[in-house]
Amino acid sequence: MKVGARNRIVGEVTEIKKGSLMCLVKLNIPEASRMASVMTLESLEELGIKKGDKVEVIVKAVNVLLVK
Repeated sequence: MKVGARNRIVGEVTEIKKGSLMCLVKLNIPEASRMASVMTLESLEELGIKKGDKVEVIVKAVNVLLVK
């Protein structure tokens, strides 16, 4: 997938908290920091993201997107 955001970081999924519609995906990134992303459960399933996966964190404006 092509995106216009230039702020891209690779991180590791450390935790996924699922609600009834949305989920919170927590990540460790190399810069000794943590980030998180909120997405729908449908998006989580479509991306196939699981704990321990390496994902690309794309930061643009107020959105944090995960790419696997």
